[in-house]
Amino acid sequence: MEDIKILVVEDEGIIGLNIKKKLKSFGYTVPAIVATGEEAIKMAEITFPDLILMDVRLKGDMDGVQTAGEIRKIFDIPVIYLTAYSDDEVLERAKKTEPYGYIVKPFKANDLRSNIEIALYRHKMEKGM
Repeated sequence: MEDIKILVVEDEGIIGLNIKKKLKSFGYTVPAIVATGEEAIKMAEITFPDLILMDVRLKGDMDGVQTAGEIRKIFDIPVIYLTAYSDDEVLERAKKTEPYGYIVKPFKANDLRSNIEIALYRHKMEKGM
């Protein structure tokens, strides 16, 4: 497997570390775990990950939906939401950012992996690679 980098944007430290552990067990690299939208944008610019796992609720002034929208505009990095929130308002806002997936916590490891693989493949095909 090529070296796939996945940035984790999660405001709960212990959950972020758990996600990182799962991702590493799948063979992915996690360049950082960040808790705010501002940090996510900065780390996306520094590490240019292949994919971002984004929580909807974040610390700071930007939530995950706003952050995903900015990252999409600036970097064209695919985002999968990984969140405990699935109400209609959040879903409608999230859809507008054109995510590559929306996984509701708690999640199964296999669901996470299959969503990541499909998102990476879809992004690659859309770029004509």
